[in-house]
Amino acid sequence: MAEQRVRTRITDPKVMRALAHPARIAIVEHLGSTGEAVSATQCAGLVDLSPSATSYHLRELAKVGLVEQAPSRGDGRERLWRSTTSGFSVEGDLDEPETRRSQQELVDVYLARDFARLREWFGRQHEEPRAWRDASTLMGPMLLMTAEELVALNERVQELVEPYRRRERMDDAPADARPVAVHYASFPVD
Repeated sequence: MAEQRVRTRITDPKVMRALAHPARIAIVEHLGSTGEAVSATQCAGLVDLSPSATSYHLRELAKVGLVEQAPSRGDGRERLWRSTTSGFSVEGDLDEPETRRSQQELVDVYLARDFARLREWFGRQHEEPRAWRDASTLMGPMLLMTAEELVALNERVQELVEPYRRRERMDDAPADARPVAVHYASFPVD
């Protein structure tokens, strides 16, 4: 059975800066979404870096409390890491210039990673089974809403995706289930 989900509110610019690296976002996402404990060598394959570079990133994430050492699986020679959170939100004080800059750096890295995933999907979707091509979507409707209506919509979207979160479903997901990235953003435009 999956453990209880713990979401972390990131308010400290130091934590935002530590996370603002493609490999670190990928590490936190994988560990948080799976609940696994992995070695730097195992993690290196996920982020396409050497084990020593990955170990460095894991230590930096540990300094700001986003990962921690996990109990050993055997003789203790292998250092394992696990996430301290199953997800995070960035909620810094945007009236503070340092926080604003740090948050923007983190958002830039996060969006670059998500848009690269999206481009990669559209570049290879012709190789995927028809069911997955038909199931995926990219939409961008323009809505007309109040702030209160947008809050309500965001809460409903959150409720819709909640039962499918990877970490909670890993033990009993259907055999043909795959990790699916959902990129959702809602914001006013002029």
